Amino acid sequence: MKKLYIYDIVYITNFYENIKKENNIMFMFDSLTKLKKGRTRLFSPENVYGEKGKGGMADITVEPQAEIAKIGQHWRGINPSARELGQKWKVRPYIFLEKGRETVLMDTDGPGKITHIWMTIYERWYRELVIRMYWDEEENPSVVCPLSDFFCSGWGKPLVINSIPMNTNPTGGFNCFLPMPFRKHAKITLENIAPVDSTYFYYAISMEETEIADDDLYFHAQFRRTNPVPYKQDYTILDDVKGSGHYIGTQMSWQQNADDWWGEGEFKAFIDGDGEFPTYCNTGTEDYFGGAWGFGENFSAPFLGYQNLMEKTRIKQPGKSGYVGDRHSMYRFHIMDPIIFAEDIKVTIQDLGWRSEHRYQPLQDDISSVAYWYQTEPHVKFAKTYTRDEIEVSRADYMDDLFRDFDPYQPIDKNKPN
Repeated sequence: MKKLYIYDIVYITNFYENIKKENNIMFMFDSLTKLKKGRTRLFSPENVYGEKGKGGMADITVEPQAEIAKIGQHWRGINPSARELGQKWKVRPYIFLEKGRETVLMDTDGPGKITHIWMTIYERWYRELVIRMYWDEEENPSVVCPLSDFFCSGWGKPLVINSIPMNTNPTGGFNCFLPMPFRKHAKITLENIAPVDSTYFYYAISMEETEIADDDLYFHAQFRRTNPVPYKQDYTILDDVKGSGHYIGTQMSWQQNADDWWGEGEFKAFIDGDGEFPTYCNTGTEDYFGGAWGFGENFSAPFLGYQNLMEKTRIKQPGKSGYVGDRHSMYRFHIMDPIIFAEDIKVTIQDLGWRSEHRYQPLQDDISSVAYWYQTEPHVKFAKTYTRDEIEVSRADYMDDLFRDFDPYQPIDKNKPN
């Protein structure tokens, strides 16, 4: 048996510490034993500014609390469910989002770091709400994305996502664990782009008041959609990013406009001045998302996942690997293998299948995506703002859902006997 010398022990110790530093997701429980100097705050409808000792103070009143009026959230009056128990008994656990308006969910000074976001609302609203995040009083948001797509639930459906960064649980419990540091200020908003007010929207945003290191980067996420993809053109996931940072994730919603296999396209990252040919080029769509040989079945893993939303409604035919109208949702997080860039990055994927005689066929599918990355600020303003019509996903029950929403709120006189 080989003897361990002192330099072997030092090497092993340093190796462990470096792995721990670079891949702290694998050692996330270690920090629980270390004393922290920060302070935890939670932003929710029950404490809109996350203030110390001010959670659950809403009362059975016709007029809103001062802080609710200050932050500008819509007030619908008395919560009828709490009319008997009153203050401290879940008087304001949710909010309603006014049509055509951007509602502020979080507005706070730094330094600090968002550590967890949880949100939920009825399925019908998933692509009717657009989330935005602003860091350090920037004019242009660092995050712009339809709500469910941000949480890796493509096509406006409540998928089950068992990843570590984004976790979506039955039924429609959206969770994000990606850290979001800021130095001066953080603001998160949600815009209702529907023509009617929303139903119940619940949220809770956890934050640590803590110092932020000089080399900590800012979180970004951007939604895109092309329907259909132009013939013989790559689909662009991310472009016009200037600065230094790490590309850390891709979510894609992909609808087939042709039968059979659709996922031959290569994922490419053009890094730091790459021209016609990229530095990072993989070998196929299912390969990039961690599957193989046409996926074969749905799966959700810590950093990779794929779901065919139409799988349960299809009668599969021998030799068929996809049908017109199939909707696929995929994610990959580069937590252990971030794509590092020093100056700029562009990310694309090919829309590619098969034609006769075993020849490749450029496809023209309906594709949307969310790119996740960290970078230095300032960032380049996102080139496109998508309209409601450009975001909308067609659904057979859309009109039924639109008029099914029930509003239990009626003027209540709490002094009147029930």
